[in-house]
Amino acid sequence: MADYYQLLGVARDATAEEIKKAYRKKALEYHPDRNSGSKEAEERFKEITEAYEVLRDPERRAVYDRYGEQGLKSGTGGPGGFDFADAIEVFMRDFGGMGGFGGFEELFGGRRRGGGGQSRRGQTVRVRLPLTLAEVATGVTKRIRVTLLDTCEACEGSGARGDTPPEPCPTCGGSGEERVVQRSAFHQFVSVAPCRTCRGEGRVIAEPCPACHGDGRQKVQREITVEVPPGVTSENFITLRGEGNAGPRGGPRGDVTVLLDVQEDPRFQREGPHLRTLLPITFTQAALGDEVEVPGVDGPHRLEIPAGVQSGDVLRVRGGGLPELNGRVRGDLLVQVHVWTPTDLSPQQRQALEALRAVEDPAPETLERARPSFWERVKEAFR
Repeated sequence: MADYYQLLGVARDATAEEIKKAYRKKALEYHPDRNSGSKEAEERFKEITEAYEVLRDPERRAVYDRYGEQGLKSGTGGPGGFDFADAIEVFMRDFGGMGGFGGFEELFGGRRRGGGGQSRRGQTVRVRLPLTLAEVATGVTKRIRVTLLDTCEACEGSGARGDTPPEPCPTCGGSGEERVVQRSAFHQFVSVAPCRTCRGEGRVIAEPCPACHGDGRQKVQREITVEVPPGVTSENFITLRGEGNAGPRGGPRGDVTVLLDVQEDPRFQREGPHLRTLLPITFTQAALGDEVEVPGVDGPHRLEIPAGVQSGDVLRVRGGGLPELNGRVRGDLLVQVHVWTPTDLSPQQRQALEALRAVEDPAPETLERARPSFWERVKEAFR
């Protein structure tokens, strides 16, 4: 593996806050959900998260700085057995304020590792939930079907056939742990790791259940209910604790992580809680003013166009946007005016415009006042 500091793109004397900011940036860049499930991005995401887990902890970081990755593997506080599920849990744990909803279920804590004969916890299940802007505006309750590993009915989750209960592991004596001693020229390291024979469970099965082949679980389809609050974005997620896969051979259930996917609406551009839309109008509407109907996320709005409005001006519909997440404030609908110029005039239109051209004569001071604001709008368009 590459150097942890290089993976995160930070200096070796980086502060804890700098490390956290660098990790968040990298994690969002390589998150599989932003890379169409790319295996390469998934592996990169795991690597940078493992690096972050070491460097965020002062003791682990000190060991790494002194002995490198080998020192961590030698039982001095390294992660050990770090996989992609761990990486997802770390990301959600430390950035729950950015994306997760503790009000529904708290985010992941550290997964319990094998050892001491404890049952392993079921893996987290991730599901994607598409949402429309209208659902974001009001909040919504959704029922979705997921495929889970549930407790095997034949063996009731034990993984053993009939009346043959699991036996204590002969390798670790039922403790679920193995001690490994490694010596170097200057040091002796003693590491405690999950037993290789029983994988930390402290027991083995002599006669596996024929229905689940000793795993204690079978695949099932289940419906779960997800409460989505108003104002969410695609960076948000909801964690349902204890709704995921059952653990192997009677282990506790994992979680279900619902990744929210807010679909784009071609009528609007989202700017936080505000929505921006484009309104084409005619020259006469711009000159004389008018009252028109503009689309809104929860239905149309009546909008008054003031006389003399200029192309590029933004009119505001108060409260026509989206609510802020977990807040009482609602954004506005920003309507950007675009004065439409006809390209194929009828004889009647041409005659009317010729008559107008004969009488229109803007005062010089009017043009001078309009010129600065016009160039400001041009600059804003390029920005």
